[in-house]
Amino acid sequence: MAPSPTAPLSGAPIRQPALVRIVDWPLLSDGETRRLREFGLDEGVEIEILHRSMFGRGPLACRIGRMTIAIRAHVARAIHVETGA
Repeated sequence: MAPSPTAPLSGAPIRQPALVRIVDWPLLSDGETRRLREFGLDEGVEIEILHRSMFGRGPLACRIGRMTIAIRAHVARAIHVETGA
């Protein structure tokens, strides 16, 4: 069975766990990269969008493990996930 296609985290459905497949680290600043890795975000990690700001241009509230973090929209576009859908 072929793996499901990936899509940017910014377009993933709310309240549906997704698996991080690719993080386009070169699109992110050193500080953003360091912060995400400190929170445990990397390829192979499960992430779930809890809330999306109005109009889709603001930050996303996401759960990684037991932690809830805010991810800016441009950072979410650099994170590609695979959902069960």
